[in-house]
Amino acid sequence: MRKNVDLETMTDGKLYTGNDMVRLLCNDCIGCTGCCNGMGRSIQLDPYDISLLTTNLQCSFQELLAGRIELNMCDGIILPNLLMVSDREVCSFLDDKGRCSIHGFRPVLCRLFPLGRLYRNEELWYVHQINECGMQNGGKIKISKWLGIEGLKEYEKYIIQWHMLLAKIQKEYAGKVSPEELRAFNMQFLKLFYLDSYTSDVNFYAQFYNRLKIIYKTINSAASFEH
Repeated sequence: MRKNVDLETMTDGKLYTGNDMVRLLCNDCIGCTGCCNGMGRSIQLDPYDISLLTTNLQCSFQELLAGRIELNMCDGIILPNLLMVSDREVCSFLDDKGRCSIHGFRPVLCRLFPLGRLYRNEELWYVHQINECGMQNGGKIKISKWLGIEGLKEYEKYIIQWHMLLAKIQKEYAGKVSPEELRAFNMQFLKLFYLDSYTSDVNFYAQFYNRLKIIYKTINSAASFEH
């Protein structure tokens, strides 16, 4: 989900890389579950997130849909997001003690908080959303360590490609094809990137880029047909 951020009022006005230090430490969020409540459909899950969840929980995407995640339409694309449950709208993965039960393999949007991502000219920058978290009273930490993503540079290349793909789909399909054509495309998209499982003993990124080639063939074929 794209979010419009006023860099002057919502962030400290700086653009960061993974090697930069930012004041993010929050005493391990003790006693606070603010970012795990009332998030609605905003914690969208990309293929990397789903690969981590299904591998570590030893379950399928379909099993996650049974009470852990849900599917929603966003800008013409069907995407999964974390499910908020109960009348308190808490994350489905929050345990009885108010702690994250999947912390070691939580989605990247959860890892980012209170950082945001900014895409410019096929480059990725991080921004510090200064008003998002009330626990930020600790010291500085390097962003790469805060995220805890193995092979961050490779991940960043991947997420830029994923972001570009979603933008391409919105450009080529939103309001330009019939509801039936859009539905058919979404079904292929979901199957390719989410329903078809990722093999844990094969590099995730290699699997993703193979699937990326397939979906771009579909998109380019549709664009050529229109013209």
